[in-house]
Amino acid sequence: MSSTKYILGLFDDPDVMMHGIDKLQKNSIPIYDVYTPMPIHGIEAKLGIKDSRLGYAAFLFGCLGGTTIFSLVYYFLVHDWPMNIGGKPYFAVPDFIPVTFEWSVLFASFGMAFTFFYSTHLFPGRAPRVMDLRATNDRFVIAIDAKGNIAHDDITNLLKEAGAVEIKHNDRKYVSYE
Repeated sequence: MSSTKYILGLFDDPDVMMHGIDKLQKNSIPIYDVYTPMPIHGIEAKLGIKDSRLGYAAFLFGCLGGTTIFSLVYYFLVHDWPMNIGGKPYFAVPDFIPVTFEWSVLFASFGMAFTFFYSTHLFPGRAPRVMDLRATNDRFVIAIDAKGNIAHDDITNLLKEAGAVEIKHNDRKYVSYE
């Protein structure tokens, strides 16, 4: 059994990489992930990536923040220490709106940050896993999980046919000069 975890196909053009994704999917080869130095429109749909649920978390954290501060202000200004300011009633809702909005935004922003770090495992102190450093500069990388039942040579040949400039395994490296 091979010790190779991932097979990387490096492309220098996003259109050629998209063609490579089509070719791999047509041959039923599961793609682990794709790394690009810039956003490519339509790649999420092609890879079957679902929309993020981070917006739902933001809404829930915002509701939690708004409810928390509204309850605290209500308790402080109506029950604990009611003050008659300018003849207004104790429970003047328009006075609560600015601080409620600010706390909703504060809770939503911190909650989204913590939820994002938790869901992506990018919390502080963890070293990021980078498949190939050139994916942040000028290369488009398709990572294929090599633990499957497909022969590595078949995957290598498919990537070469798709136009990969370079193909990397853990233990060896193939370069095509086309």
